[in-house]
Amino acid sequence: MHTAMFCLKHQRLIVISLLLVMIGQGAHPQNIPLANAFAHNDYWHKHPLYDALDNGFTQVEADIYLRHGKLIVAHILPVLTRKRNLEGTYLKPLQDFFNGNNKMISTVPYPMLLMIDIKSGAEKTYAQLQVLLEKYRPMLSGYENGKFTQRQVTVVITGHKPYDTLKAQQSRLAFIDEDLMQVKQDTLTANVYQTASCKYSRLLKWTGKGNIPFNERQRLCGYVMLAHKFGKRVRLWASPENPVVWKELLDCGVDLINTDQLAELKKFLLTEHQNYAKAD
Repeated sequence: MHTAMFCLKHQRLIVISLLLVMIGQGAHPQNIPLANAFAHNDYWHKHPLYDALDNGFTQVEADIYLRHGKLIVAHILPVLTRKRNLEGTYLKPLQDFFNGNNKMISTVPYPMLLMIDIKSGAEKTYAQLQVLLEKYRPMLSGYENGKFTQRQVTVVITGHKPYDTLKAQQSRLAFIDEDLMQVKQDTLTANVYQTASCKYSRLLKWTGKGNIPFNERQRLCGYVMLAHKFGKRVRLWASPENPVVWKELLDCGVDLINTDQLAELKKFLLTEHQNYAKAD
């Protein structure tokens, strides 16, 4: 899909699907999915996946390093620990839920986005990641036989990205987070790029004090419109943790609000910006 309506339709699909699951499982209404909420929270939360899902987040990021043949979840190298790995922290709990064997999770949004930020070498880390993802193929969206197949969880790679390797594959279970400032359309865009991201400070200097400068707002909206034209959802990372900034980003069409403050963003989306939370 390559129209600007892609993002809105995707958000509505998340909301409708999860509400149906909630009704079937008797879930509480506070678990309403937050279509614009992106949890960048590995190193702040003891249980990053569970904390994100409990707060209604529909997108979660995992930072990983390849270390001694294992995919370790960590934001910076000195805090590496073998106790927290990608499989045990994210993939297995999700699969157990879908198989009816994980009572610690009440609901999982469909489709859910799991963004994997590769911190170590792109090619070697992706090679190991492919092996791991194959174990969880039944729940992962994939590019197979020349077309995209939607399943419960879609894996998108950011950070160190194996562009050439992934683009050349005819069968895979991962996609790429494109650089927002280099967004473009090519013959592979629908099958390679799911999102477009960049660091907040590359586009904006405004921190939420006073009104956003006109030229900065125009610049942001221009990039967002271009990404939407090619069917990519937009995220700015390292953005100020500020409700004033969050509102401006949403008003300009940014799809995913990146945060480490899960409860604060949830409150903002549900009580102060309900039209975004419900993706109406």
